Formats: sequence, structure tokens, C-alpha cells
Amino acid sequence: MANKELCKRIIAENQQFVKGISFFERDYSFDEGLNYVVVGLRRAGKSYLLYQQIHHFLKAGHDIDEILYFNFEDDRLGEMSLADLDVVKTAYEEMFAVKPIFFLDEIQIVDGWEKFARRLADRGYRVYVTGSNAKMLSSEIATTLGGRYSVMEVYPLTFKEYLRSDGIEINSPDAIYRNDIEISRGLVQYFQYGGLPEVRERQDKRAWTSGLFNKIFFGDLVSRYQVRNDYALKLLIRKLAESVKQPISYNRMSTIVSTAGKKISTDTVISYVEYMKESWLLLPIENICSKLVDRVSNRKYYFIDNGILNLFLADPETSLLENMVAVQLYKRFGDNVFFYKDNVEVDFYIPDRQTAIQVCYSLRDSDTLQRETDALLKIGNRLPVNEKIIITRDESRTIDDVGVTAVSLRDWLLSL
Repeated sequence: MANKELCKRIIAENQQFVKGISFFERDYSFDEGLNYVVVGLRRAGKSYLLYQQIHHFLKAGHDIDEILYFNFEDDRLGEMSLADLDVVKTAYEEMFAVKPIFFLDEIQIVDGWEKFARRLADRGYRVYVTGSNAKMLSSEIATTLGGRYSVMEVYPLTFKEYLRSDGIEINSPDAIYRNDIEISRGLVQYFQYGGLPEVRERQDKRAWTSGLFNKIFFGDLVSRYQVRNDYALKLLIRKLAESVKQPISYNRMSTIVSTAGKKISTDTVISYVEYMKESWLLLPIENICSKLVDRVSNRKYYFIDNGILNLFLADPETSLLENMVAVQLYKRFGDNVFFYKDNVEVDFYIPDRQTAIQVCYSLRDSDTLQRETDALLKIGNRLPVNEKIIITRDESRTIDDVGVTAVSLRDWLLSL
């Protein structure tokens, strides 16, 4: 059973910590009157959003005594059970004679947490919970929560947020012009090291990202899912990174890893890929023109952050470019982002926008330009396409007579 006095001390410490924290506003907002399950990759900024929302409550006139912020990864707690969640609630009620607003951080550590969260919602409490495991969205948990919570998925910083975090204003064309050098310098860092909020503050960004990946690998994958063949799992991650621009089947993954020296079955590969998705490491994209069974078994996989992907690449530029575009599209459109491959290949297709997108590092070579524009024109013969875009690393131009627009990554990111 959790120590009630320790819980009281943690609650009081957290109130002072959260009250004094400084931050910039991220582009997320919570609706009044709703409870939330906030999910995403470890270190993507879920706790930060809780701090942001707490400050919104304080600005609206709530007192810090009304805030019950509790991080279940606090190393003083040890292993906690479902019954211990009531100890936390009782500890607060013995400290304050007001109804708390609950902010329960990384609550997925506690088995059965959803029953406690459901009970709080049923009793009229305002509740925000976070977790790093997509199983928090499973059908069983959703059934228990009974529609009483809204889901918010948190991604690494967008480029606009990344610039804002460094105090770079981009709220007008004039501001973009005045900060041109800083924006370009920021893009180099963002492109190579990704948008995880803490990485921008680190001198050795690669070492910090490597340390984070090890925590995800051993904590969120090996330990949580009791993976016995961790060497094969790491090898699979490396091979997925090297194949990030190409569709790859489960059978192909099994063959590649087995050939590299560690026998692994197709069924195990399927499980490992699911674990990586559930830990928010991978984002799958399906072929829109495939049969249903092939859509699932032969997908393209992108990494949720460029910094993590870059750990595994020797020649990263083209892969990082396409990965960055994929993440931004996935954040905006979710499962409604596809690729197209059937004699012709187009990197991304968004049905709701009837938009086809190619990603190409440079169009300076005339053969490359012809190949990319031809693909966009051909997909228009098979699917409805109103907008045809080529995203490049540094070039923006209109390609005459074919209705194709080339836009630099920088301009595209600033337009989102």
C-alpha cells in the first residue's frame, strides 16, 4: 500500500513546482467540461501540456490548492496498485477542503487505472491523464471509460512551435523576413535532431536522443512486452529505419533480420511492429490501391521523430526529408494519409483533400523533375487529384503547364 504521508509530500511539492514553471504555449487546447486521455511518445511533451492547462486554470481564477498533479514515474513511489490511487485521492482530501482537478501523469504504470478514472468522471471530477502506451486507447479501456474521456494525441514540436520555443516570431510575413537567418538555422537543427522539446536545450543532442531511445527500447518495449529476443528487435528497428521510404512486408522483415544473423519468425515480427506502434515509435502508412489484406501486411513505416530516425542512418538526408513530411501529414490527417503504388509510385495521397505529394530532395536534375511530375500526373488518371505538390529540401517553384507546385520544406512547414 502506498505511503499516504509520502503522497501528501509529493502533492505539495508538485503544486509548487508546477506553479513556478515557465513555458511557451503549444498549439493544443482543451475543451471546457471534458476529461482527457493525453497519449504520445515518451518525452513528446505530454506533461508539458498538463502544466499548460494548469496555468490556464490558474489564470481563470482557480487556486493552486485545487490542483492535484501526480506523476506516477516518481522514483519514490515504487510499484503502485489500483488501490493506491485511492490513497493519493485520500491524501489530497486530508490536505485541502476543496474539490481537486486531477492531473495524473504516466498513469498507465498502474494496472487497472481506467477503472479509477471512470469512477472519478462518474463523480463529476475534472480529470486529465497521460500515458506513453497506445494500449491506453484499446477497445477494452475505451469500454471501461465509457465515452467519458476525449483523446488527445501529442506529437513532437512542429517547426512553428520549435521556433516559438526559441523566441523566434513568425506570425507575419514581415516577422519571417526579419528572422530569416534564425529560421534557416533552426530548420537545420530541427531537420537533423527532431522536435522533441528537450532536445533543443541539449548541447549533445545526438547523445541525449540516444539515451532517450534506450529508455524507450528497454522500458517501453523490452520490459513492458517481455521481449526475449531484444537483439532481433533492435535489428528490426535498424532495418525499418534503413527502409523508411519503401513499403516493406512482414515476410521481408523476417527474412532481412534472419539473414543478418538472428532467426525470427513472421509472427514475431508482427508482434514487434505492433509493440513499436503501441509505444508511439512508428507510424504506419498503407497503400490506398492495395487489397485490404495487403494494406496491413505491406506498409511504409515512418519514425515519429527525425532525431530518433537519424540515430540509425549513415546517409540520412533523403530519408529525413520524407520522414519529416510523413509525420506532419500523419499529425494532421491520421489514418487518412496513404501512399500510392501500382505501376507508378506517389509518396503520399490524402483523399479528403484530393492531394498528391511527392518528396524529392532536389529537382535540379531534369530527369528527376520529369520522373516526379510524371508520377503526379499519372495518379490523376486513377484517383481524384486537385492539388499536386513536390516537397523539396530547398527549392520552391511552379512547374509550368502541368499544374504541379514545388515547395521547399521550410516554406511548407511554415504554411501548416
